[in-house]
Amino acid sequence: MAKCNLGKLRKINLELTKKKIREDVNEDNLICQSANCIHDMDRVANILSKRLREWYSLYNPEFEKSISNNKKFCELINKQPKKQPLKEIGAESSMGGELGKTDLEPILGLAKEILSLYNYRERAEKYLEELMEKYCPNLKEVSGSIIGAKLIEHTGSLKKLVMMPASTVQILGAEKALFRHMKTGARPPKFGIIHDHQFIQQTKKAQQGKRARALADKISLAVKMDYFKGEFIAKKLKKELEEKFK
Repeated sequence: MAKCNLGKLRKINLELTKKKIREDVNEDNLICQSANCIHDMDRVANILSKRLREWYSLYNPEFEKSISNNKKFCELINKQPKKQPLKEIGAESSMGGELGKTDLEPILGLAKEILSLYNYRERAEKYLEELMEKYCPNLKEVSGSIIGAKLIEHTGSLKKLVMMPASTVQILGAEKALFRHMKTGARPPKFGIIHDHQFIQQTKKAQQGKRARALADKISLAVKMDYFKGEFIAKKLKKELEEKFK
């Protein structure tokens, strides 16, 4: 009898586990995984680019210091080992040492791998944009795909994001600064994840707090419209933001 009950219990638990796994395949989790993937690729690309720059500077230090964009740097050094990159910056020669083909191959090989990472990131971001457009078009339009996805990832789901007031949305991602404020009396954070939004970045620092509050209000409205399957009002929300801060 006990064995029979254990067998039934095991079967029930197995079915519940299968159901939970199936339910986990939803838009929220797809967005979270995609956002985390892009974040990881950015981090890895930056680490590898730093290594590539240090390595390549042994060979061509003038060029390494003249190109700040990592992707462009990788593209240019792949054209030709030394002469072509120097032409790009108007230099005739380099003080770097000479490297043979065997020593150059791993350097240029790393540049190609980093480029492939950047290319994959572009495809991943395009997929995220399509996913956000389908699932939460208002949020995508108001916040942008990356910031909107980060907000969903930080809270865990669109539903949880809907339940948060605009004042909380404004400082999502700045929890450490908030705890420091509560513990030590330091200045409270004005924004978190939304700090990277162009609407905030394009203004003076003194005005960023006001813009962050206004943007968080519009994001909260956009999220509610998406969650409750309302109409597309993102264009209107963006226009209201622009007019308020003319």
